[in-house]
Amino acid sequence: MNPWLFLVIGLVVGGAVGLILFKLKEKQVVGKADEKARNIVRDAKKKSDDIVRDSERKSRDAVEQARRKFEQSVQGKMDEAKRHEQKARDIEKNLKDEQRAAQEAKEKAEAAMSRAERQAAEHERLSKAVAATEEHLKNKTQELARDLERIAGMTEREARESLLKVIEEDAKVQGARIVKAVEENTKDDSEKLAKRIISIAISRYSSEYIPERTTSNVTLPSDEMKGRLIGREGRNIRAIEQATGCDLIIDDTPETVVVSCFDPVRRHIGKTVLENLIADGRIHPGRIEELVHKVTEQTNKQVKEAGDKALLELGIVGMHPELVKTIGQLQFRYSYTQNQYHHVIEVGHLCGLMAAELGLDVKKARRAGLLHDIGKALTHEQDGSHAVIGADLCAKYGEAADIVYAVRAHHEDVKPESWLDFLVIGADAISGARPGARREQLDNYVRRLEDLERIANNFPGVERSFAIAAGRELRVMVENSRVTDEQAVMLSRDIAKQIESDMTYPGQIKVTVIRETRATALAK
Repeated sequence: MNPWLFLVIGLVVGGAVGLILFKLKEKQVVGKADEKARNIVRDAKKKSDDIVRDSERKSRDAVEQARRKFEQSVQGKMDEAKRHEQKARDIEKNLKDEQRAAQEAKEKAEAAMSRAERQAAEHERLSKAVAATEEHLKNKTQELARDLERIAGMTEREARESLLKVIEEDAKVQGARIVKAVEENTKDDSEKLAKRIISIAISRYSSEYIPERTTSNVTLPSDEMKGRLIGREGRNIRAIEQATGCDLIIDDTPETVVVSCFDPVRRHIGKTVLENLIADGRIHPGRIEELVHKVTEQTNKQVKEAGDKALLELGIVGMHPELVKTIGQLQFRYSYTQNQYHHVIEVGHLCGLMAAELGLDVKKARRAGLLHDIGKALTHEQDGSHAVIGADLCAKYGEAADIVYAVRAHHEDVKPESWLDFLVIGADAISGARPGARREQLDNYVRRLEDLERIANNFPGVERSFAIAAGRELRVMVENSRVTDEQAVMLSRDIAKQIESDMTYPGQIKVTVIRETRATALAK
């Protein structure tokens, strides 16, 4: 057979088979496409159903929410309408109440006006009656005054003056009685409190007795030492006086040389130098200058240590070094034989103790007490009261204004004003007045007693007076016929004021006026 035939048959058969397979494949593809389309349609339907259901649900929720909002809005409007309605009813009620109150007030006002008219008429009637009565009384008073003047033999002016004089005397007596009662009550209370505070302060601070006396005497081992101190043609004594600033008095007094100088520190240096020269035995200008330099350094160191010790004892800090140095110099200063260094420390303690009892600033009180007499270290250099000098010094080195004023006022160079001023004055008096603190010269003591008695005897009605208790109490005997009990109270005050203005004294003076009545009868 022809091979091309087989080829053609093969191609035909292959084409038919390919066509059949193509149709089968196409059908299969179409079937799958139909299945896929059905699935897509089913899924789309399902999704659309879900969307529809979700839309319906959201629509229902939106409708429900809108319904609730509407209902709430409607309810709110209704509530607001009710409130407005209630408010309108309240306003209407208030208006009715106000109208009723206005009507009642109108009725009351009309009634008050009616009463006022009646009262005005009654007042006019009474005024006329009073005027008539006053005129009648005036005429009667004039008649009685003329009758009284005729009977008493005095004019109206004389009678008035006599009556005023009697009333004035009676008022003085009554005033004296009141003053006496007030003074007694106040005195009892104040004395109890003051004594308690002072006794507590004194008992809590007990300083040592100070027996030292101001002295510039130097004892020599023999009179032969006088010649050695004078030196050839007086060169040694001139060297000592020039180097120390002191005067040496060498007279006929056996075995004694007197060192004289207004500056207590220089006097101490001169005395110490002289004692060292006598003990050493080598007396010549070179040795004198060496000893003066050495003793001066020792004294300056001693002064600073003493000042620091005083501040440490009182618990005071922050004081200027110059003030501390000046406080230390007080150890060489004496007043009525009382060492002023120990005195200011004692006053500082007393001020602090009294301030503590009164609930006041203890540190400030101690500081003011320590500084109150600091001016005594400079009185040889400056003129004026030591209180003023000390206050100026404290102000110069930055002390507080109230402390400066307390220093200035402690001897009343200025009028004391604050509690600090009076505490310093009281503590200073206590320190100076305690037994053994000071020694007063006999003539000054006698003169003070005589002045006290003289002041009391100058008052009318005083019979005798006696200054007792070392001049700290004045007892005044008065004439019973000339001074009443009330006048005795005023007399004691007047004498005390006169003493305060005329005399200077430490502490205080008690004035006691004694009036007694004696009756004597004889039995026969």
